[in-house]
Amino acid sequence: MFLALGRWCAHRPKRVAAAWLLLLLALGGAVLGYGRVTSEAVKIPGSDSQAALDTAAVAFPGPASGNQPLVLHTAADGQPLTAQAARDAVERAARDIARVPHVIAVTSPYDRPGGPAVSADGHTAYLTLGLDVTGRDITPALTHWITDAAAPAAAAGIEVTPGGDLAAAVDRPDTGHSELIGLAAAAVVLLLGFRKAAAAGLPLVVGIAGLAVSLAAVGLAGHLMDMPSSGSTIAAMIGLGVGIDYTLFSLTRFRELRGRGAAAAEAAALATATAGKAAAFAGCAVIAALAGLALGGLPLLRALALAPAVAVLVAVAATLTLLPALLSLLSRFLGATAPAHAPATASADAAAPGAPSAGGWQRLAERVAARPWRHLLAGLALLLLLAAPATDLAFGQLDAGDKPTGSASRTAYERLAAAFGPGVTGPLQVTDTLPTAPAGPQDPRVAKVSAALAHTPGVAALAHTPGVASVSPPQTAPGTHAVRWQVTPTTAPGDPATARLVDTLRRDVLPAATADGAGTAHVGGAPATVADLNDRLADRLPAVIGVVVAVASLLLLAAFRSPLLALKAAVLNLLSVAAAYGVLTAVFQWGWGARAIGLEGPVPVPGYVPLLMFAVLFGLSMDYEVFLLTAVRERYLESRDARRAVVLGLASTGGIITSAALIMVSVFLAYLLSDDPVVKMFGTGLAAAVALDVTVVRGLLVPTTMTLLGDRGWWLPRWLDRILPDLDIEGAAHTLPASADAGGRRPAAVGAAPDGPAEPGPAPLPTAPTPPALPTR
Repeated sequence: MFLALGRWCAHRPKRVAAAWLLLLLALGGAVLGYGRVTSEAVKIPGSDSQAALDTAAVAFPGPASGNQPLVLHTAADGQPLTAQAARDAVERAARDIARVPHVIAVTSPYDRPGGPAVSADGHTAYLTLGLDVTGRDITPALTHWITDAAAPAAAAGIEVTPGGDLAAAVDRPDTGHSELIGLAAAAVVLLLGFRKAAAAGLPLVVGIAGLAVSLAAVGLAGHLMDMPSSGSTIAAMIGLGVGIDYTLFSLTRFRELRGRGAAAAEAAALATATAGKAAAFAGCAVIAALAGLALGGLPLLRALALAPAVAVLVAVAATLTLLPALLSLLSRFLGATAPAHAPATASADAAAPGAPSAGGWQRLAERVAARPWRHLLAGLALLLLLAAPATDLAFGQLDAGDKPTGSASRTAYERLAAAFGPGVTGPLQVTDTLPTAPAGPQDPRVAKVSAALAHTPGVAALAHTPGVASVSPPQTAPGTHAVRWQVTPTTAPGDPATARLVDTLRRDVLPAATADGAGTAHVGGAPATVADLNDRLADRLPAVIGVVVAVASLLLLAAFRSPLLALKAAVLNLLSVAAAYGVLTAVFQWGWGARAIGLEGPVPVPGYVPLLMFAVLFGLSMDYEVFLLTAVRERYLESRDARRAVVLGLASTGGIITSAALIMVSVFLAYLLSDDPVVKMFGTGLAAAVALDVTVVRGLLVPTTMTLLGDRGWWLPRWLDRILPDLDIEGAAHTLPASADAGGRRPAAVGAAPDGPAEPGPAPLPTAPTPPALPTR
C-alpha cells in the first residue's frame, strides 16, 4: 500500500503539489471567512465550580465575557480620583466607552453596587465593563478602542490600563518569531549535513506546508469546540518538529537509494514504502498516546490533545504524499549518497546530516556494548538524578502576577492588588439554590449563609472564616430559587492559600450554613475552577499514564514482535519523561535558572502541562525507538548475533537520529522567547526530554539493555507469534529496487519479472534478503 501510494504520487508530482496548494488555499479562505476561534473557558463536568457556574448562568445572565476591569490610577502626588474634576473626567470617559461597539454595560466606580470601587487613598479605581463577545473576539483593536474612548480620563492625568480579557488581548503572545528561529536552526543543521540548498530546504518546505494546514484546521476546530489559544502554539511546536524529522528520514533514504542506482520516481516510492512507512507508524504512536488523554474526562484536555494530534496527522500525510511528489520533481537537485560497498556494515546507512561518521558511531557503540553494566548504571544514575525534583512537583495556578513586567495584565494586577488586596483579581462566586424562592436578601436562610461567609460574630463554628477579605451583599433573582455572593479572598488567585479557602468553604462553612434545609451551595470562580481542574487531573493521572504506556507497549510489541523489548522501551520512556518532569520542577517550581529563560522567579505549574507533556513525550520517544530498533532488528535477522546487531544498528542510525533530535530541540528551545510561562514550560520540558532521549536513552540505555538481553531480547512465545500481525514497519521487502535503469527509466516493480527481454544496462542491484523466522518457544 505504501509503495503504491508513493509510486502514484511520484509519477504525478505536479498533480499532488497542486492538490496540496488547493488545500492550503481552501483552508486559508475558510480562516479568512470564518476566523480562528479560541476560548479560554474551562469546563469541568460534574465539578462543584461547574455547578456554581451553571446556576449563575441561568439565574443571573450577564455579559458574554463577564465583567472586565478598566483600571484608573493617578500618581501619589497627583489629584485623587475622589476630586470633583477627576470624577467628572471618569464619568465622561464611562459615557464614551459605553458607545464603543461590543460594550453593553459600563459601571462607574462611584455608584458600584456594594460600595465604591475606589481605593482608600483615592488614587486607584476601576470601571467595570460588560462585553457581548468572548475569547479571541476580544481583539487588540477592541481594547484600543476602549482605551481611546477613555481619553477624557487620560486628559485629566489619569492612567488607564485594561485588565482581564482586555489586557490578555493586547498581551497575547505572538510565537511567529519562535517558528522562524526554529526553522533557521533546522536549516543550518540540514545545510551542514546535506551540503545542498535544495536538499536542506525540502524538509523545511514540507514542514511549513504541514504547519500551515494544521494551524488552519486547529483554528477552524474552535468553531466546534472550546479550543484554547495555547492549542495552536502546541500544535506548531509538535507539528513543525515531527514534520521536518519525518521528511529528513525519508529524504536520507531517497538519497541512499539514488546512490545505489534507483531511478528518481522509484527511489521516491521505495523511500515512502520504507522510511515513510516507519514515519507513519511513529506518527500513529504519537496520536495514540495523545488519544489516551481523553480518559481525563475534560474538554480542555481533549482540545489540547487534539491540536498536536492534528499536526502530527498532517505531517504524516505530507510525508506520504507531498514528499514523494517533490522528491520526484526535484530529484536532480537533491544529490545522492555514495553507494555502499558492504551492505552488512554500518556504512550502508551512514549518510546522516550534521552527525559524526558511521565509524565514530560504531566505535561509540562498541565501547558501550563492551562494558554494558558500567554504561547502564551511569545512564540510570543520571536519569534518576534529574528525575529527583519531580517528587516535589505540585499542580498550581498561574495568574496575572506571573505575566511579564510592563504588560497590561501585570500592571492592572499589581495596581488592583496594591489598592484593594490581591484577592480582588480572582474573586470566588458562591451560589445557593434554595428549596423555595427567597423572600429577598433578608430571608433567614440567605442571612445565615451571608453571616457564615462574612464571619459575622455570633455565628458559632462559622465565625471568622480564615482567608476571606470581604463578601458582597447577597444577590437574588426574581422568579428563581438562586442566591449569589461574591467572596473576595485575602490571597492572590495563584496562592495555594486560595485553594485551601475554597476547600474550607466547601467542606466546613457552606455545609454547616445549609444544614437545616437552606439549599444547595456551590463555590465557583476562576480560583475554584482551577482547583477543581488540578484535582481532576491528579485523580485521572494514573489511569492516563497506564493507558498511554499500555498502548505504546502494544504498538512496539506488534512492530518488533518481542515482549521484552516492548517492556524495556516502556520503562526507559518512563524514566526519560520523569527526568523531563524533574527539569520542569527545578526550573519553574523551584526557580533554578528561571531568569535565564526570561522569568523573574518561580512560577506554579498548571496541572494540564505535565499530563499533556507525558503523552507528547511518550509518543515522540517512540519515533526514535522505532528507527533504532528497526535497524537493530534488520541486522539481527541477517547475522543472528545480538551484540553485533546492536552495534551496527546504533552505528547506522546514530547520525540520522541525532540530527533529527537536534532539529526538534532547536524548534522547542526557540519557544523560550515567548512571554507566556506555559509556552516556556512546554519548550523547556520537550527540549530536555528529546535531548535526554537521544543521548542517554538511545545512546546508552537501549544498547546496553539489548546487549545484556542478547538473544533473549528477541524471544517470542509461540502462541503470541500466531496472533501478532507482521507489520514490517520498515518495509524490508522493499529496501532496494529489483532493477534500475541508468537512463532514469522506471524499473520493474519490486519482485516482479520483466515484461520482455532485458534491456542492456547495469547489472541488477541486489535485493534485500528474505528475513528468516524469529526464534520462538
